[in-house]
Amino acid sequence: MCSGWCEERCTSVSGGRRKGKGVDLSSWLCVSLLFSVLWGQASPQCPDSCHCAWDTATVLCSDAGLREIPEGIPPDTVSLHLERNYIRNIPENAFSDLVHLRDLYLSHNRIDSLASGALRHLGPELRLLDLSHNQLRQANREEFGSTRAKTRLYHNPWHCDCALQELMETLNLEPETVNGIVCESSVRGVGEGSRWEDPGSQGEHAGQPLVKLLDSGVNFCSLQRKTTDVAMLVTMFVWFFMVIVYVVYYVRQNQAEARRHLEYLKSLPSPRKTPTETDTLSTGF
Repeated sequence: MCSGWCEERCTSVSGGRRKGKGVDLSSWLCVSLLFSVLWGQASPQCPDSCHCAWDTATVLCSDAGLREIPEGIPPDTVSLHLERNYIRNIPENAFSDLVHLRDLYLSHNRIDSLASGALRHLGPELRLLDLSHNQLRQANREEFGSTRAKTRLYHNPWHCDCALQELMETLNLEPETVNGIVCESSVRGVGEGSRWEDPGSQGEHAGQPLVKLLDSGVNFCSLQRKTTDVAMLVTMFVWFFMVIVYVVYYVRQNQAEARRHLEYLKSLPSPRKTPTETDTLSTGF
């Protein structure tokens, strides 16, 4: 790192120490500069628009106007604050290097989708996952992986269906906020709705807390299976009906073609016997 004048000064410092001689101010400045450069290369870099507190391994990116997860987050980060930004989705490998992460704050963003396995790479040390106040409508177990962190999912426009029900059964939801997970819409059951129902209706369970619905015995997986079975029956009936219609049409077409051919044969003139044929018959008698 030292070259030229700086190298000469650095050498003189070490030599001066060995000889017990004093060192001038310029030599000390050179040594200080050298240590500063080495320290800057050894220490991790903080992402742009973020503030890093190295003593607590905390990365603060709140209110930074971010539209995506920043790159270059130090791998030894323990607490990551990304709340109050404009982030819309979480890529699959966004947190793959943060094996020591304990607290992840993603609230008050615009997150409406999670890549499959987006949170799977978070290590077992994760204690808190805050996804509240976003735009999440649907989620499943593959996106969250096997995390056992205390999870906040309230204030999202959830569509309550079988996948969300199964996810709720596996997550460690924060008890204080669990009633804030409200169904903005829900899967429709068989026979639900009528001709008088508003076409814009969000479903029978819209506006109700998901946990209370599950505690009361509502089973979205059962409703979804029934709906799927009915759809399959309707599809099979339509297919069978189309086959019958085709067979009837084919038979009638063949009958009509046969009648036209028969009428054509009848319209042909009958063959007349020639004089030669008549003489031959007379001779024979």
